Amino acid sequence: MDWQEEIAAAAKRIRPHALQTPVIQVQGFELDVPVELKLEHMQHTGSFKARGAFNTLLSQPVPAAGLVAASGGNHGAAVAHAARELGHRARIYVPEMAGPAKISLIKRSGADLQVVPGAYANALEQAQAYEAETGAMQVHAYDAPATVAGQGTCFAEWQAQGLDADTLLIAVGGGGLIAGALAWFQGAKKLVAVEPETSCALKNALQAGMPVDVDVSGIAANALGAKRIGTICFELAASQDLLSVTVPDTAISDAQTALWQERRILVEPAGATALAALISGAYHPEPGERVAALICGGNIAPDPFG
Repeated sequence: MDWQEEIAAAAKRIRPHALQTPVIQVQGFELDVPVELKLEHMQHTGSFKARGAFNTLLSQPVPAAGLVAASGGNHGAAVAHAARELGHRARIYVPEMAGPAKISLIKRSGADLQVVPGAYANALEQAQAYEAETGAMQVHAYDAPATVAGQGTCFAEWQAQGLDADTLLIAVGGGGLIAGALAWFQGAKKLVAVEPETSCALKNALQAGMPVDVDVSGIAANALGAKRIGTICFELAASQDLLSVTVPDTAISDAQTALWQERRILVEPAGATALAALISGAYHPEPGERVAALICGGNIAPDPFG
């Protein structure tokens, strides 16, 4: 697959529907180097997920049975939003651990929301059963070419905005976002995968030489808590020798606090995870290395204005 061609086509396809999110250069967070941040938490429904959702719905026919998606919360909200904007019905399965803020966000979209016990993997099982029963189109959260190409538009856009960094730090759950980065840059930038210590499907897959099931927990689990890394992400990561680091929950929480106290940027734990690798020292830039981090999600719980 020519990923760059697919991502360029996706960017053109979703342009009327997705927002161009801002980029800022900041000095602070007790770091010796400035950091470039792309504020993708300002995308529709509060995360980058709207890109993949719109690309999926616009790149193929949607059956009369509509759409179905499983989600830890952000993907479900994005699919629900895209479905409403494009006139499709959608059923969204989320686990209880998605939390009230993300559940409320999906409800407001008008989608048929099903909250199930357990984690994301349990929601996915039920979504797949509904797909088989009804013929609804499954919109996968991360392991589908249209999803990955859609997420890749974030990095094509960032590059067009003048991305100057040598190294990009990107939070990883199921791998759709960093797969989009790997697919777009094709080695032209150094990418660093950042995962919570208690939800690190990519790190375990790279160590095992193949995707494996992992236990999932921690403060970012409702966004980064994939039980198994996506095949597309694993293959791209393995072929490009991707660097993977992990951070504890305390580092994620500290990064959340720093973003709010220093820049009044309010994000969920997943949205602060990439920056947490810099603040905690899990990733040490070399002298002169220019670094950037993607702020990927803003659906904080509890919703301070809910």
